[in-house]
Amino acid sequence: MEKLRVGVIGTGRIGKLHVDNLRRHPSVEVASISDLFVDQNWADSMGIEKVTTDYLDIINDPEIDVVFICSSTNTHVPIIRDAAQAGKHIFCEKPISFNNKLTQEALEAVAQAGIKFQTGFNRRFDHNFIRVREAVVTGEIGEPHIIKITSRDPEIPPADYIKNSGGMFIDMCIHDFDMARYLVGSDVVEVYVKGSVMIDPVFAEHGDIDTAIITLTFENGVLGVIDNSRRAAYGYDQRVEVFGSGGSVTAENDLPNTAVVSTAKGIFSDKPKYFFLDRYQDSYVSEVNAFIHSIQNHVPTLVDGIDGLKAELIAHAAKKSLQEGRAVRISEMI
Repeated sequence: MEKLRVGVIGTGRIGKLHVDNLRRHPSVEVASISDLFVDQNWADSMGIEKVTTDYLDIINDPEIDVVFICSSTNTHVPIIRDAAQAGKHIFCEKPISFNNKLTQEALEAVAQAGIKFQTGFNRRFDHNFIRVREAVVTGEIGEPHIIKITSRDPEIPPADYIKNSGGMFIDMCIHDFDMARYLVGSDVVEVYVKGSVMIDPVFAEHGDIDTAIITLTFENGVLGVIDNSRRAAYGYDQRVEVFGSGGSVTAENDLPNTAVVSTAKGIFSDKPKYFFLDRYQDSYVSEVNAFIHSIQNHVPTLVDGIDGLKAELIAHAAKKSLQEGRAVRISEMI
């Protein structure tokens, strides 16, 4: 089988991560990269010969089969349109865009082209959350009633990032919105948010928040609660519980090790892994492998564009709820 030739657009932190994971796949060749500020030394160390500042060089290259879009969110839609028209399969980091109408337009281009599209919700490929989903799907915990998600970052992002992030809901919480849909197996119909600035006034300066409690109502009647914080002093806090009629399933934090030391002074264990790249390292590999599998075997992607759109709709509803102090129906955002 010939190798799939991949072009990666955007080689910041996440782009470099995908390049590294793609290079490990036996059926993939990273043929070219594009970035306005190319790290040539890094590109050379990766053995990538074609390096450009113009993403259209990748789109227009007839030898490229697949495009990974890892550039800033405001560039995603035009790149998706161009790549779809060129018949390239597309992996796009979340969110697809900051505007649900633009996201829908991009997905229409994808549908018309008939190419594979995967949204970068890597947490679906985490071993812990896969087990939680399995317990729900198989009925191991009965009918789900409540889902609780805790998602807290270890440190706030830089001010320049905050300014251009699109806000906490579309940047950070969007992973939790997708995870809630994935684990419950139902769509969200209503969102209610309480949020504030508890950590750093820089968020208020950019019209954002850093702390939130989000309640979700699902189409199947399940109730959800998400608590978010931009800074947890003890590390990257990622926990989930689904409570059902026959029991519950819980995923705790991944720790560097599972050793617990018990002495007269107390009981001690390691703190959670500190950074998302450590916590979800394996899931990033798995999502890339799953995408390549879908292309090679002509099967649907496990996280498609509609999943990306639905998470964005929840994020926009959450923002509206915070601004207006009321519960917001997802149907209002369509």
